[in-house]
Amino acid sequence: MYSKRTDIALLLLRLTFGGLMLINHGLPKMEKLMAGGEIKFADPIGIGMENSLYLAVFAEVVCAVLLMIGAFTRFALVPLIVTMLVAIFIVHGGDPFGKMEKAILFLVPYICLLITGAGWYSVDSLRSR
Repeated sequence: MYSKRTDIALLLLRLTFGGLMLINHGLPKMEKLMAGGEIKFADPIGIGMENSLYLAVFAEVVCAVLLMIGAFTRFALVPLIVTMLVAIFIVHGGDPFGKMEKAILFLVPYICLLITGAGWYSVDSLRSR
């Protein structure tokens, strides 16, 4: 269905946007969660700071890793997409465009990967063979 070049491009997208989310966003939040003590975190959807942090860690760590290896890719992308939509429209909804730009730059490849799937070089592909 895909050419080899397309599959390499999908792998590169998964590794880049999953890895950047994990390293720059997920791991710092996980450290905050594991540090103990009082949790101070944004509560953009009104479920409490602790629950918001747990959901962010799930999306930005667990789902980012699943995306990188291409396992349950489309399911893993849903929490990542929701997290970026919350960042764009709720957290940065009243901010200038420059504040929401990073979330948009993550959102677009996530949506593209949701449409295309993980490609040949993925756990999903291995399971379907």
